[in-house]
Parts: sequence; C-alpha cells; structure tokens
Amino acid sequence: MEVLLRVAMTLTAQQADAEDLVQETLLRAYKSVERFDGRHPRAWLLTIMRRAEINRHRRRRPHLLDDPDADLDRLAEAPSGPEETPEQVVVGEVFDEVVEAAFAALPLKHQQVVRLVDIDGLSYEEAAQLLDVPEGTVMSRLHRARKRIRVRLAGAGLAPKRGMR
Repeated sequence: MEVLLRVAMTLTAQQADAEDLVQETLLRAYKSVERFDGRHPRAWLLTIMRRAEINRHRRRRPHLLDDPDADLDRLAEAPSGPEETPEQVVVGEVFDEVVEAAFAALPLKHQQVVRLVDIDGLSYEEAAQLLDVPEGTVMSRLHRARKRIRVRLAGAGLAPKRGMR
C-alpha cells in the first residue's frame, strides 16, 4: 500500500490525485482478482495503476497544463535533523539545491526513472512495466540521469573525489 501511494505521488504529483489513483487501482484489482495468476502481485498492481493513470489523464486535461514545479516543491520538503551542526545544515542545503537543480534540468523521462527507481525503490522491471518501456531503456535513462547529476555535483565541488568514500 505504501509503495502504491509513493508511485502514485510520482505519477500525479498531487496528494489527493495520488490517493484517488491508489483507490481506483485497488478497486480495479479487486474486480479482476479472478484473472490474477498469483505471481508478482506488486508488478500486477503497478500495471493496473499505470493503466488507471493513463485513463485518468486522458479524462482530465492536456499534459501541457501539468505543473512542472510541483516536483521541485516535493523535493524541497525534506526535513533536516535537529542533531545537525550548522556546517552540515549549510552544506546540506547547498547540496540539496544543486541536486534539485540538476534533477530539474533532466528531461522528464529521466526524472521519471530516477523517481521510480532511486526514490520509490522500484526494480528496473517494475519501472519498465509502469512506464511501458523495455527494461534496458530504464537502465540507460537512469545511467544518463545519474551521470548528469554527478557532473552537476562535480561542477559545484560537491562530488566525492575518486578513491574517497
């Protein structure tokens, strides 16, 4: 259930829409449970969610009206811990700003795979099914996205040096 809500947030970028999408996904799953073979329930639910989102999106509005800044707002909501030193807070804020800028500069298809795999914790196979692309495409998009973020971090002097861990 928690994974469904996280993925729905990735797909919709709105809490209320995400909750509606999860509810619609579970209703559809309940109605078609006789046809489910019992294997890979998470992938099955995510496929249902993808199709429900496509249908929901078609019913609502053109894609051009989506708010691209909503993703940045969600990323900026990461709280800082009370035990951090002032130096850690400043470095953390700079790091977050550079990562957010690098993420925002990515093409939408690269942002989607980063959110699904690196943030939501989906496997390459699950992300591929959700996005309706081959697994290799997910892997190459993720590789390119991570490389672009690393380049931005290195440009800001925030990337780890080779040999340092």
